[in-house]
Amino acid sequence: MIQKDAKIVEHWFGLEKLESASTRDGFGKGVVEAGEKDERVVVLCADLAESTRALWFQEKFPERYIELGVAEQNLATVGAGLANYGKIPFITSYAAFSPGRNNEQIRTTISLNNLPVKICGMHAGVSVGPDGATHQQLEDIALMRVQPNMTVVYPSDVEEARKATIASVSINGPVYLRFARSNTPVFTTKNSPFEIGKAELVWKAKKPEATIVACGPLLYKALVAAKELSEEGIRVLVLNNHTIKPMDKEAVVRCAQQSDAVVTIEEHQIMGGMGSAVAEVLAQKYPVPIEFVGVNDSFGQSGEPDELVEHYGMGVPHIKDAVKRVIQRKGP
Repeated sequence: MIQKDAKIVEHWFGLEKLESASTRDGFGKGVVEAGEKDERVVVLCADLAESTRALWFQEKFPERYIELGVAEQNLATVGAGLANYGKIPFITSYAAFSPGRNNEQIRTTISLNNLPVKICGMHAGVSVGPDGATHQQLEDIALMRVQPNMTVVYPSDVEEARKATIASVSINGPVYLRFARSNTPVFTTKNSPFEIGKAELVWKAKKPEATIVACGPLLYKALVAAKELSEEGIRVLVLNNHTIKPMDKEAVVRCAQQSDAVVTIEEHQIMGGMGSAVAEVLAQKYPVPIEFVGVNDSFGQSGEPDELVEHYGMGVPHIKDAVKRVIQRKGP
């Protein structure tokens, strides 16, 4: 299957084979690069330096790394204090704990004051795997996107995660960056376009019958689904909607106008997530039938990452079924 999927990637990016890596590795690489370019960059961690890849920054810049221990509320407030004094803090923990545990401190000390703290939520989604429901954060996009001043970015692979981390430094306000634990296909390159706030059309078709709007590593599964659908004679667009807030409304509306049907895909609760944000845009600008692929109002459980993605209805077959359903809803 990997070899078959590699040919799909080759179709648009010219890659001969696929590697696999975790998006948290992209953060680790990106924050070191950001630190090399800007001495204001500091990293704070809540006793998870190795798991979050904050360790890589600590090894490079020990004097600009702060270990707070298991104290996520302090993680947010100390980060806010450093930002008030001219630093650009990246605060790192599992997404279940930051922003899961310290949401009030993020709201009151960071977002309310519009401070340039970068909140890095690691191990998000069910693909955390054996850690189980307590660590499988599925509500964080909803928590973060409702906060005024907050930018929300969910990169699709390790290279895009690196770019997102570096790009977040230039945003003069809070940013939530969402990262995964499990290794997933690396299907973008250093030359692939990426800009916070600008969605990328990564699969095109003439006279499309539906648009798939995806974010995070599930974008790859969306592309596999698009290829398989094309072999069945079903034409779709695939939009990489990595920036959930501020969303690229023009791109979303443009794709909806071309296809008159939309499917959203995210490794997050359907309610309140990226799909809800897309629905809000289209309800105002261009109402069309929408199907939502994500976790449907349930908690996770222990299991292997790919097994859980399939169990909760986010695999390639489920994406294809959602596309076929939404096309049927368009009517004659």
